[in-house]
Amino acid sequence: MEKTNEIRTGRHCVFNLHVHLVFVTKYRRRIFTRTILDRMEDVSRTVCNDFEADLIEFNGEKDHVHLLINYPPKVPISKLVNSLKGVSSRLLRKEFPELGKNYYNGVLWSPSYFAASCGGAPISIVKQYIQSQSPPE
Repeated sequence: MEKTNEIRTGRHCVFNLHVHLVFVTKYRRRIFTRTILDRMEDVSRTVCNDFEADLIEFNGEKDHVHLLINYPPKVPISKLVNSLKGVSSRLLRKEFPELGKNYYNGVLWSPSYFAASCGGAPISIVKQYIQSQSPPE
């Protein structure tokens, strides 16, 4: 897969897909420190690389994290989320034993997540562009 500026190419496609993800801790427990968030960013970047995706931005607060990811069309968002949450939970528990007391039955993350597509032109502009096409007669 070749990267050219923001447009990426695969074998049979050209794409520019971004997703904004938000994960919250189980019961919104306020357990993250800057050190933990820095490590979580490293883990997230590694997981994204495994999916041929790029972690563009990462940040968080004591009870949640935000990720902006550029991903190829062959990657189902649900699988990416499952891997990001699973790997980060397992590695953080191992590397920061003090987090263990904040896990509920071994679970760091709430089972839910927020995902939104983003980037490119606003929907209204895309709709206008599609409506302005000249279909054959």
